[in-house]
Amino acid sequence: MNYDIIVIGSGPGGYVTAIRAAQLGLKTAIVEKESLGGVCLNWGCIPTKALLKSANVFEYINHAADYGIKVGEPKADFSGMVGRSRDVAGGMSKGVQFLLKKNKIDVIMGTGVVKPGKKVAVTDAEGKVTEYSADKGLIIATGARSRQLPNLPQDGEKIIGYREAMTMKTQPKKMVVVGSGAIGVEFAYFYNAIGTEVTVVEYMPNIVPIEDVEVSKQLEKSFKKSGINIMTSSSVEAVDTKGKNCVVTVKTAKGEEKIECDVVLSAVGIEANIQNIGLEEMGIVVDKGRILVNDFYQTNIPGYYAIGDVIPTAALAHVASAEGIICVEKIAGHNPEPLDYGNIPGCTYASPEISSVGMTEAQAVEKGFKIKVGKFPFSASGKASAAGAKDGFVKLIFDEQYGELLGAHMIGANVTEMIAEIVAIRKLETTGHELIKTVHPHPTMSEAVMEAAAAAYGEVIHL
Repeated sequence: MNYDIIVIGSGPGGYVTAIRAAQLGLKTAIVEKESLGGVCLNWGCIPTKALLKSANVFEYINHAADYGIKVGEPKADFSGMVGRSRDVAGGMSKGVQFLLKKNKIDVIMGTGVVKPGKKVAVTDAEGKVTEYSADKGLIIATGARSRQLPNLPQDGEKIIGYREAMTMKTQPKKMVVVGSGAIGVEFAYFYNAIGTEVTVVEYMPNIVPIEDVEVSKQLEKSFKKSGINIMTSSSVEAVDTKGKNCVVTVKTAKGEEKIECDVVLSAVGIEANIQNIGLEEMGIVVDKGRILVNDFYQTNIPGYYAIGDVIPTAALAHVASAEGIICVEKIAGHNPEPLDYGNIPGCTYASPEISSVGMTEAQAVEKGFKIKVGKFPFSASGKASAAGAKDGFVKLIFDEQYGELLGAHMIGANVTEMIAEIVAIRKLETTGHELIKTVHPHPTMSEAVMEAAAAAYGEVIHL
């Protein structure tokens, strides 16, 4: 029952951490109460992308005539789409199981509670409690769940969270999505694409409010063109679920409005899973619902660490994985660099897709930078025209003095596959002029990166 490292939680933070620990020669175990792969693999990142791909294919078929192809009247098989999504998630979960076995990591199924002396008590499905110890460290990676609002109590049927949104038995005719972050707009796109009437309610003045304002405006324009009703600077005050349908009371700048729908999706963020895991008893410091850690993820109690959605950093799968790797490398006596949180890419997989890294234009100005901004629309891209995907653009923000790339903001087809180039450029401190001179292949969507850089310096060719 003794290990060097025990990781509690097997999401993309937990299982990656465990595998890296094993690679470093540490005897490792992982504790999981539900399914290997956590929320991301089973209920988040992966199965949602499977649903979005189904919607994407359905849209292609609906617009086949635009590509010179004649097809019959397509019909969305909602249960088939959900079934495919669950199969994809199941396959990925088995993949994680294989990786853990390959790296000789013990999987302990049950609910873990941290105890003094670098121990964890695990209660299995039968209620049996077993204690395990971790000589070098316990790593908390218990992730997060859908955030509950008092005026939006989720009942799993009429007011739902992301889990229910991807496993509904029947497709709703009308849906109200509350919140327009990544989860909200991805589901809004999916359901709208397959024929559900969708309304998005956002409290802030723009949808996807953390993105650059121009990106937000473009997504709103694209969504409205697709028939999605957008209500910004609005809030859901109440939902009446007593009748057959839901009646949603929305407060807008013009007054209250009532919307009738079959289901309300609450997509107002997440909250960390830190309850009943022994933090209070251990005296591990928590602030605003997140565990406080140092640059290498140690809590205030030596030997106890935390990574991923339970700490106050960006709640993204790739962030959790990176944090876990740094954490165990430090425990193993290596010298990892602290994570640069200013160079973390964010991706939203609606259609059009969004990807971004670094500062928005407003943030750069607010921080006192003199900037050069270059923007290249996909309407001027040969590849985008050939693909029939001309919505969107690439926008780059440079520091005028040194040519440093301060931020990049993209919206369009496949831009989530393009952002890694920018992350590498920023990591290597590449300047705008060097980017202009980096030959990009033609015709590609990625040419827009080079062209946007050229636009910032008055050298753009294709505009």
